[in-house]
Amino acid sequence: MSTAVYGTPQRSATGFDLRRLSMLLAVLEKRCGFMFGQNDVFLNIAGGIKVDDPAIDLAIISALISSLEDIAIPNNICFAGEVGLSGEIRSVNRIEQRIQEADRLGFEQIFISKYNTKGLDPSRYKINVVTIGKVEELYKLLFE
Repeated sequence: MSTAVYGTPQRSATGFDLRRLSMLLAVLEKRCGFMFGQNDVFLNIAGGIKVDDPAIDLAIISALISSLEDIAIPNNICFAGEVGLSGEIRSVNRIEQRIQEADRLGFEQIFISKYNTKGLDPSRYKINVVTIGKVEELYKLLFE
């Protein structure tokens, strides 16, 4: 992310839907007060893959805020959650498999939707499962 040199900021996404990126930026501006309107935004999913799973929304939101605030996210944290228009963090499919895989890969913390906790026993995992309901909660936990 960088300040737009020309009047209209650039938006570019490789491996991710550009319209979805625009929606996530709009949610961050409208619901959380982050000003992306004067910044170019470039999103690249590493490895040349294309991701359609909405569970990546939370990770993208985190990366966008991280870039805007110029604060790095620790590399031992991962995310699994869909972001809705009002800034709510929605539940995603196969959350237990996602948590198990993050645990197996050595992550120490995973952020998920509070709506994914029905029937979930976080004590079964070594990974710390953090549940959140809104993007604002993510910001407070990661960047304040």
